Amino acid sequence: MCSSHDHKTEKLARRDLLKGGAVALAGVAVSASAARAGSVAENSYVAPAEPALPPSNMRLDLSRSALVVTDPQKDFLHESGVAWGVVGESVTEQKTVDNLERLFRMAKSIDLPTFISPHYYYPTDYGWKIEGALEKVMHKIRMFDRKGPLDLTGFEGSGADWLARYKPYIEDGKTVVTSPHKVYGPETNDLVLQLRKRQVSQVILAGMSSNLCVESHMRELLETGFEVAVVRDATAGAKIPEGDGYLASLINFRMIANAVWSTDEALAAVKAAS
Repeated sequence: MCSSHDHKTEKLARRDLLKGGAVALAGVAVSASAARAGSVAENSYVAPAEPALPPSNMRLDLSRSALVVTDPQKDFLHESGVAWGVVGESVTEQKTVDNLERLFRMAKSIDLPTFISPHYYYPTDYGWKIEGALEKVMHKIRMFDRKGPLDLTGFEGSGADWLARYKPYIEDGKTVVTSPHKVYGPETNDLVLQLRKRQVSQVILAGMSSNLCVESHMRELLETGFEVAVVRDATAGAKIPEGDGYLASLINFRMIANAVWSTDEALAAVKAAS
């Protein structure tokens, strides 16, 4: 005959076994979930087969359109750039460098107004006492450094300089280079003024980097009444332990922009409007 102690011991053992089984099953479920997440991540850049959002109906009117490119600079787009270690993989995957050049070439071939919104830091900017996480990083690695607003000493070939292959397009005497934006969006420069003065109301937006300057420019331009098409493979983002910047921006581009085009689609849209 079993004692009361034996019954109690058996109940505890059975409970522990059930608890252990539940934990094991939960572990299997977590593993399966992680596997699914990994599978989803591999295809996360692909547009959904059955989107919930309505398709874009944006049509270009070239009489009021412009190409806007943020930060086409060496620190982002060249292997020697200080940010290449975190953005290089995405730049390579998206063929960003080539696609930006295709957009520049297109714009110049039809005399489409072209605007560059660059990022520069001057020595006085290092006196800031309030900085976000990535501002701290950019200042620490001396990203986009220039000697001063009126001083181009050391600019040629520096990280703040344009990628060499873009110089014929940017330095042609027609491209508008705005004053520098100091954080991410155009609120701190004269881009909106320059666009408005030319009666531009539609923007084809590209450049670096996707979830920072490009997304911030997209949001501000939309908030100030512009129609914005983002060129998704003429940008790229950082991949760090905190997340994939390009994926973060792609989701928001789809939700917010008037259109999200590939470079091929952007060129086709321009051709259709010509």
